[in-house]
Amino acid sequence: MDPLLISIIPLIVGFIAMSVMSGIYIRALIYLRIRRRRLLRSDTALYQVARRLAERGDAFAQFSLGCMYAEGMGVAKSQRQAVAWYTRAAERGEPGAQNNLGVLYANGDGVAKDHTRAVAWYTRAAERGSANAQFNLGCAYARGTGVAKDYAQALKWYRRAALQGSAGAQNNLGIAYAHGKGVARDDARALKWYLRAAEQGNVTAQFNLGVAYIEGRGAPPDAAQALKWYTRAAEQGDAGAQNNLGVIYANGLGVAQDGAEAVKWYRLSAEQGDASAQFNLGVMYANGKGVPQDEAEALKWYTRAAEQGDAGAKFKLAVIKNRGGSLPADAAVKGGRLDTAADAPGGNIIPFPARRGPNRPSPSSKPD
Repeated sequence: MDPLLISIIPLIVGFIAMSVMSGIYIRALIYLRIRRRRLLRSDTALYQVARRLAERGDAFAQFSLGCMYAEGMGVAKSQRQAVAWYTRAAERGEPGAQNNLGVLYANGDGVAKDHTRAVAWYTRAAERGSANAQFNLGCAYARGTGVAKDYAQALKWYRRAALQGSAGAQNNLGIAYAHGKGVARDDARALKWYLRAAEQGNVTAQFNLGVAYIEGRGAPPDAAQALKWYTRAAEQGDAGAQNNLGVIYANGLGVAQDGAEAVKWYRLSAEQGDASAQFNLGVMYANGKGVPQDEAEALKWYTRAAEQGDAGAKFKLAVIKNRGGSLPADAAVKGGRLDTAADAPGGNIIPFPARRGPNRPSPSSKPD
């Protein structure tokens, strides 16, 4: 063999090994940076490594670079640069980038809004196994955005994502079974999917689970379980759960009756704009339950609810007007108005990646 060729073989092998190892290195750095930020080098140094690999054509590094630009991680935030790097990675088959590019087109973020192109990218990523893209594609079919509405297709993709652990898809499957959308109604299956999503911390599923237990759908009515799941959702700031928790305390359902606690939760929900909570808070002020009786406060909250079209609040205001401005005495405060279940919205975008695969939007019994 030619001595010159023999002499350069180690260099070629070394170069290949370095290329392979550099790819492994960036993936390891990205993973560990998520898990143990304080032990690793700066975001800027990580950006520089990713940039070098991205310019050599490494699709995962290109995807990572898109995430860095989108989040302003180690580099000035730039949606235009994020789109450029996501596009390069997506065209090389990186599912995370394909999903995220779909989300950007769906939202018109850094690009002209184009739901058809969003669906095209979701489809490519979903077919490569991305749970987030599968969920997002399910949402697109369920809503008919960028594609003809097709609940059978929505369920197909929700199911694939749900089996990979997507909480949004699990919640939305629960909604489908609860309302018989594309499948025979089955409250027990709905409860099963809500529970899987709720245990992952999905706030919409936690709310929906509370509704199921209060109404006895899929299991016997269980106020204690409803209280548990409403509390978890309420503590995450869900206005519907906060209102319903107020109803539970106002009525002593599975817990000692406590007007002050009811008012606390009604207020948190009402201040977020929940019309049922605004109405319920007005009732509490009108009756002096959990708070000193205060006609001005009652009128304020009835008015806010009525401005959102709440029929009960409009009726109260009409009665007040007919009485010349005085509030009627309510026979009972029990039975405050409950908010009902909802579905989760789509549009999960993958954050700076800890691993290949899942990206995000989502729906639920509230659409998440």
